Amino acid sequence: MATPNLLAPEASAAPPAPSPRRRRRGDGPAAGRYLAPAAILLLVVLAYPIYQLVVISFYDYGQAEAAGNAPLRFLGLANYAELLGSATFWTVLAKTVVFAAVCVVGSLVAGTGLAVLASKVRAVPRTLLFLAALGAWATPAVAGSYIWLFLFDADFGLVNEALASLGFGGMAGHSWTFGTTSAFGLVALEVIWCSFPFVLVTMYAGIRAVPSEVVEAATLDGAGAWRTTTSVLLPMVRPMLLIATVQSIIWDFKVFTQIYVMTSGGGVAGRNLVLNVYAYQQAFAGSRYGLGAAIGVVMTVLLLSVTGLYVRSQRAGLA
Repeated sequence: MATPNLLAPEASAAPPAPSPRRRRRGDGPAAGRYLAPAAILLLVVLAYPIYQLVVISFYDYGQAEAAGNAPLRFLGLANYAELLGSATFWTVLAKTVVFAAVCVVGSLVAGTGLAVLASKVRAVPRTLLFLAALGAWATPAVAGSYIWLFLFDADFGLVNEALASLGFGGMAGHSWTFGTTSAFGLVALEVIWCSFPFVLVTMYAGIRAVPSEVVEAATLDGAGAWRTTTSVLLPMVRPMLLIATVQSIIWDFKVFTQIYVMTSGGGVAGRNLVLNVYAYQQAFAGSRYGLGAAIGVVMTVLLLSVTGLYVRSQRAGLA
């Protein structure tokens, strides 16, 4: 009987596993094929309208041109020159940036705080909290705006009556939508009310994904609830916070419905205008669609720039 050659490789030995680099290269074309339908849909739904917006911004495009009763007149960058040379535009832009910043910070603070609270309470109060938040989120913007206007009505509002009954007699008959600051503050509260549920759901999902052993270890080391939240939970859910922040910036920078409804189209003498309402006034109320399109292009560039810088800074912090 022949003895087996122990030095020869076994015929049944498994082939070496592919390296991670080779596996990633092989997955690239497959991932591209899966993403192709979504990319095509985005190109059709987003890229083409943006292209048309840019084209219109180069023309003197009014009601007559839209109806086909007058030929289009190419203006080049004249609409942008007029826009950037207007003091009203820069004033509205500054108000829009401050208003959006307040809404973003308020939504993140309220949503993240309630997400931390929801992760620490029992099932019944957590369910009630989510039902109330999702109710606010599901309320249409127009309906929510009128609800807040009714609550803060100068003559019949519950808020003024409650403040007057608490000893603030000067609040009886107070108009919250007349002053620039109070009107912006009221609209910001309504925007935060209808947008914090998204942050709540997003951050709660991230907090629930944090291993319980990590939180228990922090508690055993003597960290309190605040220290555990700021030093353990928030750093671990930073990617989810990035998503919530970017979405909030995009939504709050282009608020239209709440401002238009609650300030009757931008407030007294346009004191509560934001860029979206300003573009609407120029394009549709003023029949200057080219100038309105130029405002839309500037808003798109600003949003892409701010979002890109924020995402880049956060990724650099994660590296």
